[in-house]
Amino acid sequence: MNLVCFQGLDKENYPQLNALIKRGEWEKISIVKNKEADSFISGDNISSVDINSALSILELKEEIKEKLKPLLNSDFEVALSLASGSGKEHMALISALLSIPVGIRLVVYTKNGVEYIN
Repeated sequence: MNLVCFQGLDKENYPQLNALIKRGEWEKISIVKNKEADSFISGDNISSVDINSALSILELKEEIKEKLKPLLNSDFEVALSLASGSGKEHMALISALLSIPVGIRLVVYTKNGVEYIN
Protein backbone atom coordinates (compact mmCIF):
# COMPACT_ATOMS: atom_id res chain seq x y z
CA MET A 1 0.00 0.00 0.00
CA ASN A 2 1.10 3.57 -0.61
CA LEU A 3 1.31 6.17 2.15
CA VAL A 4 0.19 9.80 1.92
CA CYS A 5 1.23 12.06 4.80
CA PHE A 6 0.60 15.70 5.50
CA GLN A 7 3.48 17.71 6.95
CA GLY A 8 2.55 21.04 8.48
CA LEU A 9 4.54 23.57 10.46
CA ASP A 10 4.00 21.74 13.78
CA LYS A 11 7.44 20.19 14.34
CA GLU A 12 6.32 18.39 17.51
CA ASN A 13 4.45 15.92 15.28
CA TYR A 14 7.38 15.16 12.97
CA PRO A 15 8.57 12.17 15.06
CA GLN A 16 5.17 10.50 14.44
CA LEU A 17 5.56 11.00 10.69
CA ASN A 18 9.18 9.87 10.73
CA ALA A 19 8.35 6.65 12.59
CA LEU A 20 5.42 5.89 10.29
CA ILE A 21 7.54 6.47 7.18
CA LYS A 22 10.57 4.52 8.36
CA ARG A 23 8.83 1.61 10.09
CA GLY A 24 5.97 0.95 7.69
CA GLU A 25 6.26 -1.24 4.62
CA TRP A 26 5.21 1.21 1.91
CA GLU A 27 5.49 0.82 -1.85
CA LYS A 28 5.54 4.60 -2.34
CA ILE A 29 5.29 7.57 0.01
CA SER A 30 3.85 10.96 -0.93
CA ILE A 31 4.43 13.77 1.55
CA VAL A 32 2.12 16.72 1.00
CA LYS A 33 3.75 19.58 2.86
CA ASN A 34 3.21 23.19 3.64
CA LYS A 35 5.74 24.99 1.41
CA GLU A 36 7.17 26.72 4.49
CA ALA A 37 7.85 23.44 6.34
CA ASP A 38 11.40 22.12 6.42
CA SER A 39 12.04 18.88 4.53
CA PHE A 40 13.02 16.25 7.07
CA ILE A 41 13.19 12.94 5.21
CA SER A 42 14.04 11.70 1.74
CA GLY A 43 14.42 8.39 -0.05
CA ASP A 44 14.02 6.55 -3.32
CA ASN A 45 10.32 5.87 -2.85
CA ILE A 46 9.45 9.27 -1.31
CA SER A 47 7.88 12.14 -3.26
CA SER A 48 7.39 15.55 -1.69
CA VAL A 49 4.62 17.88 -2.86
CA ASP A 50 4.83 21.50 -1.67
CA ILE A 51 1.53 23.32 -1.33
CA ASN A 52 0.52 26.88 -0.50
CA SER A 53 -1.53 26.65 2.70
CA ALA A 54 -2.41 30.36 2.44
CA LEU A 55 -4.82 29.59 -0.42
CA SER A 56 -8.54 29.28 0.24
CA ILE A 57 -9.63 25.75 1.12
CA LEU A 58 -11.15 25.15 -2.33
CA GLU A 59 -8.05 26.43 -4.12
CA LEU A 60 -5.88 24.34 -1.80
CA LYS A 61 -7.92 21.23 -2.58
CA GLU A 62 -7.44 21.78 -6.32
CA GLU A 63 -3.70 22.39 -5.93
CA ILE A 64 -3.28 19.16 -3.92
CA LYS A 65 -5.42 17.18 -6.36
CA GLU A 66 -3.43 18.38 -9.39
CA LYS A 67 -0.09 17.58 -7.74
CA LEU A 68 -1.06 14.21 -6.21
CA LYS A 69 -3.07 12.71 -9.06
CA PRO A 70 -0.01 11.82 -11.21
CA LEU A 71 1.62 10.15 -8.18
CA LEU A 72 -1.46 8.03 -7.37
CA ASN A 73 -2.69 7.25 -10.87
CA SER A 74 -3.15 3.50 -10.37
CA ASP A 75 -4.04 3.38 -6.68
CA PHE A 76 -7.48 2.41 -5.45
CA GLU A 77 -6.70 3.09 -1.79
CA VAL A 78 -3.95 4.79 0.21
CA ALA A 79 -2.91 4.89 3.85
CA LEU A 80 -3.30 8.47 5.14
CA SER A 81 -1.56 10.16 8.06
CA LEU A 82 -3.01 13.41 9.37
CA ALA A 83 -0.75 13.61 12.44
CA SER A 84 0.63 16.96 11.28
CA GLY A 85 -1.04 20.06 9.89
CA SER A 86 -4.20 22.07 10.44
CA GLY A 87 -7.86 21.25 10.00
CA LYS A 88 -8.03 23.33 6.81
CA GLU A 89 -5.08 21.44 5.34
CA HIS A 90 -6.56 18.09 6.38
CA MET A 91 -9.96 18.87 4.87
CA ALA A 92 -8.38 19.95 1.58
CA LEU A 93 -6.21 16.81 1.45
CA ILE A 94 -9.09 14.41 2.20
CA SER A 95 -11.31 16.13 -0.36
CA ALA A 96 -8.53 16.05 -2.98
CA LEU A 97 -7.89 12.33 -2.42
CA LEU A 98 -11.58 11.47 -2.67
CA SER A 99 -11.82 13.57 -5.86
CA ILE A 100 -8.88 11.80 -7.57
CA PRO A 101 -10.58 9.29 -6.63
CA VAL A 102 -8.84 7.01 -4.15
CA GLY A 103 -10.10 5.47 -0.93
CA ILE A 104 -8.35 6.31 2.31
CA ARG A 105 -7.37 4.29 5.37
CA LEU A 106 -6.22 6.39 8.32
CA VAL A 107 -2.92 5.17 9.74
CA VAL A 108 -0.84 5.99 12.81
CA TYR A 109 2.34 4.72 14.43
CA THR A 110 1.86 3.51 18.03
CA LYS A 111 3.86 1.50 20.56
CA ASN A 112 2.42 -1.55 18.76
CA GLY A 113 3.72 -0.40 15.38
CA VAL A 114 1.74 0.74 12.32
CA GLU A 115 -1.99 0.62 13.02
CA TYR A 116 -5.01 1.48 10.89
CA ILE A 117 -7.62 3.39 12.86
CA ASN A 118 -10.70 3.09 10.65
